[in-house]
Amino acid sequence: MKRVLITGAAGFLGSHLCDRFIREGHHVIAMDNLLTGDLANIEHLFPLKNFEYYHHDVTKFVHVPGELDYILHFASPASPIDYLKMPIQTLKVGALGTHNLLGLAKAKNARILVASTSEVYGDPLVHPQTEDYWGNVNPVGPRGVYDEAKRFLEAITMAYHNFHNVETRIVRIFNTYGPRMRVDDGRALPAFFAQAIRGQGLTVFGDGSQTRSFCYVDDLVEGIYRLLLSDYHLPVNIGNPDEISIREFAEEIIALVGNPAAYVSYRELPTDDPKVRQPDITKAREILGWEPQVPRREGLKKTYEYFKTRLLR
Repeated sequence: MKRVLITGAAGFLGSHLCDRFIREGHHVIAMDNLLTGDLANIEHLFPLKNFEYYHHDVTKFVHVPGELDYILHFASPASPIDYLKMPIQTLKVGALGTHNLLGLAKAKNARILVASTSEVYGDPLVHPQTEDYWGNVNPVGPRGVYDEAKRFLEAITMAYHNFHNVETRIVRIFNTYGPRMRVDDGRALPAFFAQAIRGQGLTVFGDGSQTRSFCYVDDLVEGIYRLLLSDYHLPVNIGNPDEISIREFAEEIIALVGNPAAYVSYRELPTDDPKVRQPDITKAREILGWEPQVPRREGLKKTYEYFKTRLLR
């Protein structure tokens, strides 16, 4: 049994990671300050002897008694609606929070995996995006607080690996979806489901030709788990390369929900909104033997069932 610290544990991805490590038979120490997380995502784990929860802000000194084998740092606002409302907190958790957890990993001789993002590529000029692409990011634009927080997270993680010999792993996460996403998350998928179920206009920015690549959460967790246990310390893209335009995606959601009142509503494109997003997962395939298994049609059905329970109860 390994002792695993997961930050951002009450969030969408963090809670699914808690489930996975519990299923693998490990002792999970969950940490979250509930800035964007929800205890409802992990309350089913509270009765377990090999699960404990700390309400804590990782931008402050982090102390965990006893030994630690693994740290997974997933604490951060992750949707534009969140990091535009909380820009300072977003920068702090990427910088101070990562620094604190790298220090903890060094002190405990633990392996640490940090959650980076496809947003480090910005509005990319290379398509699909490979890990050796340096990105096209506006550091002073509205999205810069998230993009640069994650770019700093990667830089300080590499510094701890190279200077202090800390065992580090870096995952670059592309658009992920599934149960436990917040209805008011602000990202395309939960917004589309909520609007379609309510019979409203699905908000598509610009002409909807911008693309995204959506990965089901179970596939993402499997990739992260394999990366943690691998011997590879450089960044790895984990995502589904099945690319679709936002306009087509909205139409897919409308067809799935089947509410005749739902329709596509166009709005002005936000500043620095990426025009394309598609991972090159060659490294994940070759190093981890990983690729997504859940087709979008199947994943969307499972996610729809979740949103129905949240919106129609």
